Amino acid sequence: MKECPISHSPDGRSAAVSWLPGSLLFVGNIYAGSRALSRLPIPIFFTLHNASEFVTVLILKLMQRERPSRIKLFSVSVLLVCAVGLPLCDPKFDPGGYVWAVAHFSCVGGYRVFQKSSHLSDLEQQYINYLFSVLLLAFAAHPTGDLFGALEFPFLLSFKFHSGCCASALLGFLLLLATVKLKCGLPVEHCGACVFLAKVLTVCLSPFMFDIVVNVPTVWW
Repeated sequence: MKECPISHSPDGRSAAVSWLPGSLLFVGNIYAGSRALSRLPIPIFFTLHNASEFVTVLILKLMQRERPSRIKLFSVSVLLVCAVGLPLCDPKFDPGGYVWAVAHFSCVGGYRVFQKSSHLSDLEQQYINYLFSVLLLAFAAHPTGDLFGALEFPFLLSFKFHSGCCASALLGFLLLLATVKLKCGLPVEHCGACVFLAKVLTVCLSPFMFDIVVNVPTVWW
């Protein structure tokens, strides 16, 4: 068991400023991830997302000279091979979706490395992340074209759409708190096992909730 203390040091402002690159990676993670999810089925997205482990190992190897174990190196190599081979078998290959997925898992891998060097607690990191993401995405809505794209969205005035957005925000916040609590109360390997089981459950349930077109080679990858 481990504690998750909240930092109250007098140099908290400098620590928050030093965390801004991490917040930028966080925004890249959620923005590119949402774009990729709008184009790719959930099982394919998760397979590509797992390649972020390879990005993390690569950055640690190049920048911090950290040598991974052979088992770790083998496992992340398998994840990378699956991610590379998947587009070759996808019956509904969408280049744009895969480009966004690459941007997504690159940001996730970089964020994971940057997070290790931070002295802020998980809650403090997430507070800065969400505040920074709201400000950055609000200012970037016009240059990226998302503002006018939202005005043309066919379900913009739909009650179900707005209800779904509110429910998603609430569930996302509760998931954040649950994840922080899980990290505080369980060893790293147990926490990783819980995340893995959650991904497997999501992949298994997604075909019953969304229209997914796959073939046998895609399922194999």
